[in-house]
Amino acid sequence: MAKPSQIKILKRILKQLKGYRLLLVASILLALISVAGSLIVPIFFGQIIDLIIGKGNVGFDLIIYKVFFIASVIAITAICQWLMNVINNAITYNVVKDVREEAFKKIQKLPLSYLDTKSTGDIVSRSVSDVDQFADGLLMGFTQLFSGVLTIIGTLVLMLVLNWIIALVVVVLTPISLFVAKFIATKTHALFKKTAKIRGEQTAFVDEMIGNLKVVQAFGHEDENVDRFNEINERYTKASLNSIFFSSLVNPSTRFVNAIVYAAVALSGAITLIYPNLLPIAFSVGGLSTLLSYANQYTKPFNEISGVVTELQNAIACAGRIYEIIDEPSESCDRENALTLINPEGEVEFNSVYFSYVSDKKLIENFNFKAKKGQRIAIVGPTGCGKTTLINLLMRFYDVNEGKICVDGNNINEITRKSLRSNYGMVLQDTWLKSGTVKENIAMGNPNATDEEIIAAAKAAHSHKFIMQMANGYDTFISEDGGNLSQGQKQLLCITRIMLTLPPMLILDEATSSIDTRTEQRIQRAFAKMMKGRTSFIVAHRLSTIKEADVILVMKDGNVIEQGNHDELIKKGGFYCNLYNSQFAH
Repeated sequence: MAKPSQIKILKRILKQLKGYRLLLVASILLALISVAGSLIVPIFFGQIIDLIIGKGNVGFDLIIYKVFFIASVIAITAICQWLMNVINNAITYNVVKDVREEAFKKIQKLPLSYLDTKSTGDIVSRSVSDVDQFADGLLMGFTQLFSGVLTIIGTLVLMLVLNWIIALVVVVLTPISLFVAKFIATKTHALFKKTAKIRGEQTAFVDEMIGNLKVVQAFGHEDENVDRFNEINERYTKASLNSIFFSSLVNPSTRFVNAIVYAAVALSGAITLIYPNLLPIAFSVGGLSTLLSYANQYTKPFNEISGVVTELQNAIACAGRIYEIIDEPSESCDRENALTLINPEGEVEFNSVYFSYVSDKKLIENFNFKAKKGQRIAIVGPTGCGKTTLINLLMRFYDVNEGKICVDGNNINEITRKSLRSNYGMVLQDTWLKSGTVKENIAMGNPNATDEEIIAAAKAAHSHKFIMQMANGYDTFISEDGGNLSQGQKQLLCITRIMLTLPPMLILDEATSSIDTRTEQRIQRAFAKMMKGRTSFIVAHRLSTIKEADVILVMKDGNVIEQGNHDELIKKGGFYCNLYNSQFAH
């Protein structure tokens, strides 16, 4: 996907601000008042200086009045600036909240084909770290950019009114500061973009290593991982230093140019005072003081804006990475007038199905099969033959390239995904438990289940005993992915979920792979009871667990090469017979 340009990203950010128009208007009004206050003060200071006519000759009463007025203006300006900052914070973090919500919602709708090919850590980095960087840049833009632009315009107008010749001197020198800032900002955007990308890579690596630390330690790869992390960290450090180095050049460079502007104003004013007839416009010492103050105010925002531009470059780079996720095509929508599957009989048919993950690498070709209501269908074969792919197609995690899959005669592409998936109960080899209580994890498929129903399901799945041995029984809180539970206990909890929902169709993909033999025998009996009258698809490598299946599909290279029940396939003496006997060779 083509990367959106900076202008498009900026337009998109502005579009997201539309929901906060009132706050934006309030912020602009407060900024106007603050800038106006800061511009009025130098005029009165200049007037005070002009009131000092000479030693012992000072308009004291008038000075007191003007000082009081200046103090009042400064107080009002400070209050307005405080309110403006509060409002800008509210705008920024509400926009960031919206972006983060939009990104997370999109992640829920992304097709598995995207998630299967992307690093989890990089997606997390975009959703968290990049959003935070975006917030920092956006906040600085609100607090300094608009006020800075107003100050520049306001001071320039007032300088033109007070002395247009000196104002022209300032205007002539201004492009130097803009050129320097533009040159450095262009360079820093590319560097910040590179930094954000490496940060995502680093997050992905750390996430991968922490999630699989046991395997890393078991194979003694700690040193290799440290070396790999150090290599990424070194690149990240260099990229960060380069981006910060170039961004840090902006402020001193523009300050140098601004000092030249200030000196030019001071020199022009001094010449005018010494030689009043040299220039057509004359002014007082107080007027020169006011002009110098305005020259300082005029140049100061350039320093701030240059810093803001640097932060905005980083924010835009991060926003671009976030919008890349948001702009990814969602899982295809359900068709208009799609059917809602309610209490299906469970008759499932594959009709001339073709599917491959990669277009130039064929997998499943011309697959035909019909499962009758209540049948137990076992799917066996070597690793990579397409067993799990069939499960993905049944659940519409992926859609077929050609052909169709039907449930009760209805093409599943014409059925809503939610209703289709809710009629399948699925237990996978890879277990997943969320942070929450044991009860909440079991009740995921049936949130309205009573405590009695949850306990009954746990007893049927043989998980009740170990649950009651936990600190708070069913109210025990377990952390991400099951915390300290064993793999077998996690799998039992996942089986308990299915026992609670009892859907019309079942998918068991190595559902008892992590459970001891004795418990497995009990669960197999519970499964046999649960599968009665329900169409079930069973993926298993231990062929002893599927001997009772009504139909066994033997797959190889994406094709069904044999099918029948256990006894029929053994009598054939083919691939299944060899596969079965190889497990019991001794």
